[in-house]
Amino acid sequence: MDTIFALSSGALPAGIAVVRLSGPGAFVAVQRIVGTVPAPRMASLRALRDPVDGALLDRALVLCFPGPNSATGEDLAELHLHGGRAVVRAVEAVLAAMPGLRLAEAGEFTRRALANGRLDLSEAEGLGDLLMAETETQRRMALRSAEGAVRRQVDGWTDRLLRLAAQIEAMLDHGDEDDVVGEADSLEMLRKGAAMLGREIGAAAAQPPVERLRDGLRVVLAGPPNAGKSTLLNAMLGRDAAITSPIAGTTRDRVEAPVMRNGIAYLLTDTAGLTAAPSDVIEEIGIARAQDAIGAADILLWMGDDAPPPHPARLWLHPRADVSDRPAASGKDVTLSATTGEGMQALWDRLGTLATALLPPVDMIALNQRQRELCERAATSLADAAAQTDPLLFAEDLRAAQRAFDAISGRAGVEDMMDALFSRFCIGK
Repeated sequence: MDTIFALSSGALPAGIAVVRLSGPGAFVAVQRIVGTVPAPRMASLRALRDPVDGALLDRALVLCFPGPNSATGEDLAELHLHGGRAVVRAVEAVLAAMPGLRLAEAGEFTRRALANGRLDLSEAEGLGDLLMAETETQRRMALRSAEGAVRRQVDGWTDRLLRLAAQIEAMLDHGDEDDVVGEADSLEMLRKGAAMLGREIGAAAAQPPVERLRDGLRVVLAGPPNAGKSTLLNAMLGRDAAITSPIAGTTRDRVEAPVMRNGIAYLLTDTAGLTAAPSDVIEEIGIARAQDAIGAADILLWMGDDAPPPHPARLWLHPRADVSDRPAASGKDVTLSATTGEGMQALWDRLGTLATALLPPVDMIALNQRQRELCERAATSLADAAAQTDPLLFAEDLRAAQRAFDAISGRAGVEDMMDALFSRFCIGK
């Protein structure tokens, strides 16, 4: 296996630049540039020299972490250099010239930690979310996953599943022996246990998904032409993201823009005006896309005077309140004017209330789409097991649930998913 290296600290120039090495040749490389390998986990100030001509590269702190008790599970070293670009380039050039050393790929340090059992896949996913976190809530939720909240929950489910599996195997292997409870009574007890576990897993999978927290709640502004959707979008963003004009049908396609408000991430979507008589094919396509956006919205802001379409989380707005000939706002949730600012705070307050109900609580585990689908698969397998009258089929359904758990933790069938996950990581992570 190659030994990898990369800058693992922030962008240069900086006060300190940390170059990390991991692999079987990490300590050999350190010895070649500093003379002797420092004691494990003890920071040592050393002169770094080019092994070819002895030229001084830098004076830096050097730390060594013998595997398997390191972040990657391999021999790992860190060079805490002065954070100038030229210094880092010089050290990286010397390392790259050594046989068996190469620059790390994106996320490769974390991938090696996963392969060596230092963390599981759910913790790696949490670490990826932590690197991308922009709000305090995102940080707290991602940190819980990175520290093993999902893993601990799945481990608990796995323990219960294994107890059921052990009992059904005992029944299959020793059902004719006197010290085993009658087969029918035992199977009924196990079926109840499988049903209870399946319901618990299904309930966890039904909790609000972590994507809403990470990617932002999808808030769609919809209504008839000239309802003021684009003007409201710009007012909510505090900048001109959408073209506005008094001409009906100005917005022909969806316009999306992210915004943060009170620590909550939103993805606002302006849509084409909905009308039963589109003027041309392009407007017809825009209306179809608007309807798709409404269907995928977490929250719908309806800006028409007619009653809004059915949606589980919606606000019926009375926009353009500053226009003198506007009809009364009977039955609507918020009266506002994007031009004068009237009602804008009330709109954000109502949005915040809806968002709180749609986002995962920070004190609970939040599953991403991959984990949620696997939990649903496990719950289905356990429900199938609870309906079985044949012990052999019951045992097979338990094995299917176990395979889903193994995929959550990364023990099976996730190679393609890991490629996509680690591509989001920086080179030195």
